Amino acid sequence: MPKVRFQQVDVFTTAPFRGNPVAVVLDARGLDDQAMQRIASWTNLSETTFVLPANATGADYRVRIFTPRQELPFAGHPSVGTAHAMIDAGLAVPRAGALAMACAAGVLPLRVDGEGAARRIFVRAPTARFADPDLTQIVALSKALRVTVNQHPAPRNVTVGPTWTVVDLEDEARVRGLRPDFARLAELTHEHDSVGVAVFGRSPDPALPWVVRCFAPADGIPEDPVTGSGQAAVAAFLSANGLLPAGDVAYAASQGREVGRDGVVAVRVGADGGIEVGGHSVTCIDGMFHW
Repeated sequence: MPKVRFQQVDVFTTAPFRGNPVAVVLDARGLDDQAMQRIASWTNLSETTFVLPANATGADYRVRIFTPRQELPFAGHPSVGTAHAMIDAGLAVPRAGALAMACAAGVLPLRVDGEGAARRIFVRAPTARFADPDLTQIVALSKALRVTVNQHPAPRNVTVGPTWTVVDLEDEARVRGLRPDFARLAELTHEHDSVGVAVFGRSPDPALPWVVRCFAPADGIPEDPVTGSGQAAVAAFLSANGLLPAGDVAYAASQGREVGRDGVVAVRVGADGGIEVGGHSVTCIDGMFHW
């Protein structure tokens, strides 16, 4: 029976079991699409990644990213967690603090800041694309989230690899107090071609000025603990609506407390509009898959 090296990495945290876990299959050669999807369904995490030899110029390795139900072109916490696993396993060596990964969204740069337990890894998200606001979507969101959704700024779909419907709920209390109707949310995301809904609000904590929650029930993930692509979509929405200062901006966002986690995502928005998401990671499992 073949054996494949495997790690489970907790991302956007310095403490095990407090971030968002990703399963990383460190050598997926010999696994076909169906096998990858079966493994991702079995791990039952929001994402499982499969590392393959680089297939694009400039990339150190290739990553395929699967939810329990489908493959994604890009996702933030799997990208960060996979880089962490590859470095720890000695399978990737940063050059001047940089790596590059190939994925379905293209070749994306990774920035490695620090070493050991202090190390943070950032991935640059694909360039954001925006859909026009849709009044019917706003009405449906209000019903699904069971809260009044404002029209200024209007919710809209933001694509950063996956597409998230981004909603401004103004303040932390409204975000943390949400009790969504997940069946309606699943229908809404199917109808509007998004992977899920990312909501955000402002916090009085200057160290964590933004609070985010991400829901993807149609993908078998009622609430994702800490979501890199969702955070990138929120950052793009904030920038596009003039809700961030001009120039280079860095901030940290809280996510995951409602599901027993306490993730922190570091976000950087460049003056050129480029968005990086990153943070710390810890390895929780290091072993072998028996295939």
